[in-house]
Amino acid sequence: AMVQGLLRLLTLAQRLGGGAELHRLTVSRKFSAGMEEEAKQKAGYMAVDNHVQNNQALGIGSGSTVVYAVERLAKRVQDENLKVVCVPSSFQARQLILQHNLHLSDLDRHPELDVAIDGADEVDCSLNLIKGGGGCLTQEKIIAACAKTFIVIADYR
Repeated sequence: AMVQGLLRLLTLAQRLGGGAELHRLTVSRKFSAGMEEEAKQKAGYMAVDNHVQNNQALGIGSGSTVVYAVERLAKRVQDENLKVVCVPSSFQARQLILQHNLHLSDLDRHPELDVAIDGADEVDCSLNLIKGGGGCLTQEKIIAACAKTFIVIADYR
């Protein structure tokens, strides 16, 4: 209950790239390591519970919080028999999708995504994101631009 009380969901009316609405789920910085992991899990679960519906095409990003989002997505697919397709933005995302037996797709088959979920390395109080500068950054931007709704799950460190 304490960790859940520290979670907050902020919705922005700001537009991103291909017209996606930007949403952010944050985790407080005052956590112990165990509490931080629990909060990341709750944030990832909350992102999926609040934004993923049946018959959607989803973009799946990378990062420690996305691992929890994919875990929750797989549970909902199993429990609720959701029909979703997942388009990865990275090798890590592809592996997560396959490990959780989710339906893997690509932008050639699904050029328009309903929701994209990704992580961020840092978010400041003005909601400026810092993404990793790795090789998947361009693909993450393409996935975000193809999505109607873009969800960023981040924690303060």
